[in-house]
Amino acid sequence: MYLNSMKIKNGEIYVHIPFCVKKCDYCDFVSFACDDEVKHAYFDSLIKEIELNAEPGADMPVDSVFFGGGTPGIADAHEILRVLDALRSKYEVSPDAEISIELNPASADLEKIKIYRSAGINRVSIGLQSSDDRELKILGRPHSFNDFLRTYDDVHKAGFDNVNIDIMSALPGQSVKSYLSTLDTVTKLKPSHISAYSLIIEEGTPFFERYKDNKGLPDEDTEREMYYATKEVLGKAGYMRYEISNYAVPGKECRHNTGYWERKPYRGFGLAAASFDGSKRYQMHNDLKRYIKGDHEREITLLSKEDAMAEFMFLGLRMMKGIKKTLFKEEFSADIYDIYGSLLEKQKETGLIKEEGDRIFLTDYGIDVSNVVFADYLLV
Repeated sequence: MYLNSMKIKNGEIYVHIPFCVKKCDYCDFVSFACDDEVKHAYFDSLIKEIELNAEPGADMPVDSVFFGGGTPGIADAHEILRVLDALRSKYEVSPDAEISIELNPASADLEKIKIYRSAGINRVSIGLQSSDDRELKILGRPHSFNDFLRTYDDVHKAGFDNVNIDIMSALPGQSVKSYLSTLDTVTKLKPSHISAYSLIIEEGTPFFERYKDNKGLPDEDTEREMYYATKEVLGKAGYMRYEISNYAVPGKECRHNTGYWERKPYRGFGLAAASFDGSKRYQMHNDLKRYIKGDHEREITLLSKEDAMAEFMFLGLRMMKGIKKTLFKEEFSADIYDIYGSLLEKQKETGLIKEEGDRIFLTDYGIDVSNVVFADYLLV
């Protein structure tokens, strides 16, 4: 089964731009380097997809748009503007929508960033990963820390005040000291948002072949020390942890990602982009040649009620505020304890979750072993 069109109601839009200067050695996203001719052909197809497969007049406005990749910043700025125009012609994009774009250091100059700002993009996410040039080289990143500083300065010169910085821990050869240096450096820059991820070695990447036996990676104790340092350092610097890997100054939480965790409907455009309408998931293929030729077929996966309930739990529990029992009942016409009663009681007894009023959320210990907590809901 395949999707031809889908309607968003009070949802979100994701646009995938799969181009990079160079694919990083740890990356398993659909991304690659290519020439300007291919990029232009891709954007032509992307706009056709929006025009043919979007439905205007949604009952509620779109409240976030996210340009991800890849590295959207390496494309011509006017290509991004073309996409924005196409989206606005088909969807009611709210005047106060959060419109984000991912940039890698040195992927966009000041003039390009100014064009983004004038077009209504109001949030930037910059992939730093580390302030240590040696670690950046190990990751295969095509930039230096000084490149990042120039881009960060340009973003502020262009008028952006909502800026995320991505950082990573548990890198090959990384010490607690060097990770603390990255944390200290980033907090002194005072971005509004910091995403702090632990490196995951994905099969099919150069890193998998290089580190599949874990040699050269920080040991488990070192990784845990970095993990605890993240919470402590960012908390002292005034950042509120609102999701397992995300921290923000109050009011600057990423609206787009929060929508994913709350299972809001979203529409993805572009190669390999996913969509969700509340009960079905749709996935675009990842064949660039097919896509450029205008093949926009999506594979559809119908979620069972059990699948949807499990998603509600393990996605919602990623957030520090947790999930609402009344919302579970509203969505699934069932009491949460009728479905997960024995599991919830077990997790409370073992100190993994807490219940206060209408909310159920992870304890500090539950956050530390969150993957174990989430897996339990898949087994019910």
